[in-house]
Amino acid sequence: MYKKYTIGTVISNKMDKTITVAVKNKVPHLKYKKIITKSNKYYAHDEYNQCYIGDIVKIRPHRPLSKKKRWILIEKIRKK
Repeated sequence: MYKKYTIGTVISNKMDKTITVAVKNKVPHLKYKKIITKSNKYYAHDEYNQCYIGDIVKIRPHRPLSKKKRWILIEKIRKK
């Protein structure tokens, strides 16, 4: 089993075999120490077009599949 993975929410599935996943991280502000939520968007390969907007998914890094797509879907954790 591949050890590194990330959990995020599907925010777009308009492309064929591709989903956009938003991963949110909570980090403290360097000076004021307030907890801030930052998010990153990743393009992930979804071979069977099985994910919909709002699904919670687990993705992992993969070799480059296109210009921006460098992640692959492992599993759907929870449906919308």
